[in-house]
Amino acid sequence: MHRCGQAATVLALACLMTTAAHSETAPTSQAGAIPFNLDSPQVQEEARKLAEQPPVPPTPAHRVVEDRSGRKQTGKASVYASSFQGRRMANGQRFDHGGHAAASKTLPLGTVAKVTNLRSGRTAVVTVQDRGPFVDGRTVDLTKATAEQIGIGDREGVAPVVVAPIAVPQPDGTVKPGSGALPGPASALPAK
Repeated sequence: MHRCGQAATVLALACLMTTAAHSETAPTSQAGAIPFNLDSPQVQEEARKLAEQPPVPPTPAHRVVEDRSGRKQTGKASVYASSFQGRRMANGQRFDHGGHAAASKTLPLGTVAKVTNLRSGRTAVVTVQDRGPFVDGRTVDLTKATAEQIGIGDREGVAPVVVAPIAVPQPDGTVKPGSGALPGPASALPAK
């Protein structure tokens, strides 16, 4: 399958996964849209190996460096400003605060990832469709719907999170499983 087909597959997975808004992992029936079975021993073993590694170090505020390793990232999540509603994102689609798009400086566009709020323990599945946040210490920008789902209220607007990729598009058009392919919320600590 060519690169556009793989990206469409990953986006389809994200749409299916976000319909289970309060689920920590996608039901098995929804995993059919991804080019690998999340329950397969090989995928689980690769995800476990990635989860055992330390998180990827934060990237400086104004530097975009793609990380296709599938390793988790720690940092702070912020919420997109209301003024972004309807603007075009890096992938060309219009931003919607009611959706589950996310911005990352390091994860490739089309990456499906779990975002876990380390204060509340709540998790949401997002698709990286934009670039940012361009503020030191921030790892991901979230929509208002996603922020609410993981317990980031309007007052604080920022929370410590772990971002664990589930499916990471590769340059050759394939999609690699990431540390987030393991069931349950992502942890900031290496898995044992």
